[in-house]
Amino acid sequence: MDKSVGLRGYCCFNCRNIVADHNDIINKEFLGIHEKGRGRAFLFSHAINVVEEPPYYIIMITGPHVVSDILCAECGKNLGWKYQRSFREVNKYKEGKIVLVKYNIIKV
Repeated sequence: MDKSVGLRGYCCFNCRNIVADHNDIINKEFLGIHEKGRGRAFLFSHAINVVEEPPYYIIMITGPHVVSDILCAECGKNLGWKYQRSFREVNKYKEGKIVLVKYNIIKV
C-alpha cells in the first residue's frame, strides 16, 4: 500500500510502519488486550509488513483457539494476533484472519 495514492490504512502506533489496508477490515467489533487493559480491535483479512510468531493454544472469550502473535516487522511491537485454528464451528470463519488491537495502530 502506497501512502502517496491516498489509500486509507493503518500503521503501527510505535514506528508508523504501514500494516493494513482499511478495505481489508472484516469486523470492527472485536475485543483486544493491550498493555493498559482491554479495548476495541479490528478483524482483518490480512496484514502487511508484520511478523508472525510461533502458534500457541489459548482459551479466549469465544472459546479455545490456536493463535500466533503478530508483530510489527519494523519495530517488533505486538499489534495483535492471527487465528490459526478455531475449535468451535461457529468460529471457523476466523481461521487465517488477523486481529489488530486499535490501541496499537493508527489511521493513515
